[in-house]
Amino acid sequence: MSSPAVIVQPRLALEDPHDCTDANDMLAVFDALFDGLVRYGKDGGYVPALSSSWDVTADARHWTFRLREGLSFHDGSPCDAAAVYQSLIRMARSDKGYTLGAPGVWHQYLGDAEIEAVDPLTVAIRLSKPVADLLDILVYGYVVAPSALDRYEAGDTSQPVGTGPYRLISYEAGHALHLQRFDDWHGERPANAELTFRLERNREARLEMLISGQAQVANSLDFEASKALEETAKHTRVTSLVPVAIIYLFNAFKGPLTDSRVRRALNLAIDRQALIDRVVRGAAKPLTGFVSPVHFGSLPSEDLRPDQHLAKKLLAEAGFDEGLTIEVDCPTRLPDEAEALTAALAEQLAPIGVALNVHRQTDREAYAHGVRLKQVRDMCVFDSSPLSTFRILAEKIDHRAQGSWWLGFHNAEAEDLLDAGRATVDPSERAEIFEKAFRALQVDPPWLYLYNPLRVTGLSGSWPDWRMRQDCVLDVTRLPDFQSGKKVP
Repeated sequence: MSSPAVIVQPRLALEDPHDCTDANDMLAVFDALFDGLVRYGKDGGYVPALSSSWDVTADARHWTFRLREGLSFHDGSPCDAAAVYQSLIRMARSDKGYTLGAPGVWHQYLGDAEIEAVDPLTVAIRLSKPVADLLDILVYGYVVAPSALDRYEAGDTSQPVGTGPYRLISYEAGHALHLQRFDDWHGERPANAELTFRLERNREARLEMLISGQAQVANSLDFEASKALEETAKHTRVTSLVPVAIIYLFNAFKGPLTDSRVRRALNLAIDRQALIDRVVRGAAKPLTGFVSPVHFGSLPSEDLRPDQHLAKKLLAEAGFDEGLTIEVDCPTRLPDEAEALTAALAEQLAPIGVALNVHRQTDREAYAHGVRLKQVRDMCVFDSSPLSTFRILAEKIDHRAQGSWWLGFHNAEAEDLLDAGRATVDPSERAEIFEKAFRALQVDPPWLYLYNPLRVTGLSGSWPDWRMRQDCVLDVTRLPDFQSGKKVP
């Protein structure tokens, strides 16, 4: 038996796949064990997974998915439309899709939908509202074997049973996850017969494990230290843009940031590249809109040089020509650089007469709950995901939804564009609509846009053409064969 390919990463657990997460490492595990109806393609977009094809009506409300024939779960039971139906109904419950204090992520789209197993190979989803970007939701809509659902309901997540490219062999809670290739998987056969996901929180240790041969893949390496991998042909260093946006949420309910001129002034005043260089040592790319440049329908996020003259002019028009103090809530982690970032931001805003009064928050989950309950001061450090322009507009920008991370912002033009986009099936037309929304939210920003992090992944061997998937999740089916040295086609 060949040795397993070892993947070392800073986070590892077996969780409920019907709870929502944007953690790259958790999604890599889920994608190894489970399938949804669709998957992300290696070059972007969506490709068939459990479904072989799908149709949507012109009003973007009725979707029909045709399943592949002969699908089976890791326990040998059949994966048919009835099984898919059970997982979709479960993930659509109001108590599922829970992330950082915000339950019901999927419920808001599927909670009142009519989901039906039409026949053994056909699943129909009839939505109450048009959602042309439904695949954004279903790509992480993992299907679990009906035989495992009772265990999940009882809180036992240690025995996952999916249809994914790998099946669970053993799990050492808090240490490692051992997987074996599932030979009945529907897709192209993965190169590595066995995988071990191993937990190592220390990034210096992860790098050393890769260099010493204890691991074949190391995720989330230090941006500077990992450059040592480029010195020989023994390793590959891949830098990927993470589509999560590092931002400050503006409180548009009350206070100075209810004024769009103040919000725009803060965005105009800052030097994003200087913040990146100082706070994360270059490990990010400037962000000048509400989504990253890899999001559907976004525009290139070229950094704009600061315009402090215009920023001061806007502040004066808003009545703050003699200065302004902004109250800031700042967590101590997630992002881990939040305190250093806030200190650097304060220095950049001082020349336009803006001072920051910082309130340090040590309990990150309580902090997230506070944001969800709208119990924040003028602005707060936060991040924004997922890789869905539609979902970010619908969940975080649209004042009608009043979502968990919405703080009073209202832009009628952006909401009209959202309504148009959600009912426009043609991708090119929908992309143009979202581009208009991007421009509108540059002029009237709901947040202080800062940057997208860069994530460094190291691989054993020389693989110059290997790239991380667009959502920055490690796709284990695309890993090279570390035993033979052959690349995946």
